[in-house]
Amino acid sequence: MYQLTGVSKEFHKNGKLIEAIRPMDAVIEDGAWLAIQGPTGHGKTTLLQLLGGLDRPTHGTVEFDGRQLSSLSESAVTKIRAAEIGFVFQTFNLIPTLSAAENVETALVPLKMSGANRRERTMNALESVGLADRARHLPSELSGGQQQRVGIARALVKEPRVLLADEPTGNLDEDTRDEIIDLLEASWRERGLTLVLVTHDSSIVKRAWLRGVMRKGRLTISEARPRNPDTDPDVDPDAGAEAEAA
Repeated sequence: MYQLTGVSKEFHKNGKLIEAIRPMDAVIEDGAWLAIQGPTGHGKTTLLQLLGGLDRPTHGTVEFDGRQLSSLSESAVTKIRAAEIGFVFQTFNLIPTLSAAENVETALVPLKMSGANRRERTMNALESVGLADRARHLPSELSGGQQQRVGIARALVKEPRVLLADEPTGNLDEDTRDEIIDLLEASWRERGLTLVLVTHDSSIVKRAWLRGVMRKGRLTISEARPRNPDTDPDVDPDAGAEAEAA
């Protein structure tokens, strides 16, 4: 799924060079469930942006399913992102003037499918997150947990191969947090997704197959729990991911 080779990300702030990602190699296999934690400001969100094609590395290559994102044109990366990568954000990022259904449907517009097909896919996605009866509600008429469910439906409606979640429960209470992680984990299990999630919450990390730790811009990965053959997809967690300094 992903192969990062010699990847680093640098930027300048107030005349100083900041190494957001220090040179590193990593592999994330198709079907992995990886939860990444680490102190604020140590590169977790930057790494997700590189995986999602939202940013390019300063050095090295990010390969997604055999395609080097860092060497493709912006339009080519945009097409991959629109069709194959779903994003879930801490702040939901819903358009306040659009209904739940309209927010979900926005993810399908770049795919140039018919309006009828978009609406059918949208309702199916809302049904999958338990919000079909809230399709016409504005974000302001939904609870925080319901808004995040809309965000997840928007990410899933295009049937992506990978789901990238940046602190998806950061603004939610404990009970709602558990509901959202249950939903993400069910989507991973039932759809065969690759799930990469950034969090500060150790209880979430314990549920993942693989635990990633970002410190000072470098990622280390270890097994978080053994695979459950009765409930988990048929993917070897030992092959799920690896990372090391370049």
